[in-house]
Amino acid sequence: MRAFKDLSLSAIIAGFVTVLVGFTSSAVIVFQAAEASGANAAEVASWMWALGLGMGLTCIVLSLRYRVPIVTAWSTPGAAMLITGAAGVPMSEAIGAFVVSAALITAAGFSGVFERAIKRIPVSLAAGMLAGVLLRFGLNVFVALQAQFLLVVSMCAVYLLARRLLPRYAIILALAAGLAVALLHGQLHFGDVRLELATPVFTLPSFSFAALVGIALPLFVVTMASQNVPGVAVIRASGYDVPVSPLVGWTGLTTLLLAPFGAYALNLAAITAAICMGREAHEDPSRRYMAAVSAGVFYLLIGAFGATVGAVFSALPKELVLAIAGLALLGTIGNGLAVALREDSDREPALITFLVTASGVTLAGVGSAFWGLVAGVIALLVLRVRNR
Repeated sequence: MRAFKDLSLSAIIAGFVTVLVGFTSSAVIVFQAAEASGANAAEVASWMWALGLGMGLTCIVLSLRYRVPIVTAWSTPGAAMLITGAAGVPMSEAIGAFVVSAALITAAGFSGVFERAIKRIPVSLAAGMLAGVLLRFGLNVFVALQAQFLLVVSMCAVYLLARRLLPRYAIILALAAGLAVALLHGQLHFGDVRLELATPVFTLPSFSFAALVGIALPLFVVTMASQNVPGVAVIRASGYDVPVSPLVGWTGLTTLLLAPFGAYALNLAAITAAICMGREAHEDPSRRYMAAVSAGVFYLLIGAFGATVGAVFSALPKELVLAIAGLALLGTIGNGLAVALREDSDREPALITFLVTASGVTLAGVGSAFWGLVAGVIALLVLRVRNR
């Protein structure tokens, strides 16, 4: 009953924007990863079914359990790694590698090893990393002006006016303005959308040393370092206190159960989670968990109608998606910077974390969020030793 009481229109919209951003920004990489693993059209649809089901269930169950906006996602860097790492590997062996990787994530989560490591990261560095991860989304609002000036300016103008008059509904009204402008200019292309249910395809896992070394271990490392570390940092930087071990453990176990159907890696989300944890989801932080629950419902729809939902999202102008994502994250970016730079003693390490993360540098297949934290921790240790 409390969940229904806490549900709001702003939370539902935040959940929709979360899924919209997550799907449109990286679904093509997942499709390419499935095809690189030798998946046919039915198996690609099964991958989307399994990933949508896994993300939907974990978002809903974990958010309701802890009353905190817990958003999960597929591992985008993991999918990018699969495009090259899984090429030429039989599908059954790739599935076997997914099972091994998921087992490792489950063990790292429920054992508490991951949580003990992540607790050593100062909040200022976590906030700097969060701001760095999200910076490009804020910049993309204004980059999109070059291609769709009227569309983006209209959305920005409505957003600013709504922030003054109806702050809770600023993102809703900005999205509505964008859709209206796109409709008037004939930029919504729903002609190719067909309602079609996805059918799960079970693949019996098989195991090989090559797949273990070439897929399972890299997928585990990339998912933990580039996805779960930033995911936990976002939760902490947003002011929520929730046990990390069961969160990571349940995403791993869910992946383990759905891996034979194509769920290669599920993890805590960072960028999309920030949308559900910001003020646009709800002014009251204790009620924002319903935004993640709403996102879970939309992810379940993606799982059930994978091909159809993909076509719907593809029908929207790219600039509309960029603008609504950036506007939805403005408050979170500002809060991250404020927390990162608040303490004088941590300011330089936090700034280094922010800059390295924002640079987008990738080393050894691991993304900039992880290396930003590494750089910040090194700077913090050096400065603390110097000041003693």
